[in-house]
Amino acid sequence: MAQSLSKLYVHIVFNTKYKLPVIQPEVENELYAYIGGIIKANQSIPIRIGGTSNHIHILAVMSKNVSLAKLVEEIKRNSSRWIKSKGKQYHRFSWQGGYAGYSVSQSVVDRVKRYIENQKAHHEKVSFESEYVQFLQEYEVDFDEQYLWSS
Repeated sequence: MAQSLSKLYVHIVFNTKYKLPVIQPEVENELYAYIGGIIKANQSIPIRIGGTSNHIHILAVMSKNVSLAKLVEEIKRNSSRWIKSKGKQYHRFSWQGGYAGYSVSQSVVDRVKRYIENQKAHHEKVSFESEYVQFLQEYEVDFDEQYLWSS
């Protein structure tokens, strides 16, 4: 085969440090747009970005040239630097140390998009912690709950 081709959808989830509810509504859309730009700058395609005041979900098509770890590192580093410029209330902002990344089948992309769009309503019924653990269990990701919420 003369060229390398791929289309890998990934659902990325991570939260603010200590799960603090620090992402305010007035900066949310601009933050998501900024993260979209970071994803594009890393040769990937943002599909949907959303979340709540303490965590974020990203659905993207991964570049064949960038690892998931590198993409998340770039998103967190650059968005953290950016949000700190948005006012005194964000000067101490930071993301948690880890993240979760899940592969998404083409057949469920629309469902994942809707899920991300409806995060605020979803979390009126289900806590972020429960959601996160449920994802890990559904995808059969090994984890130690003792370290799951450390910074």
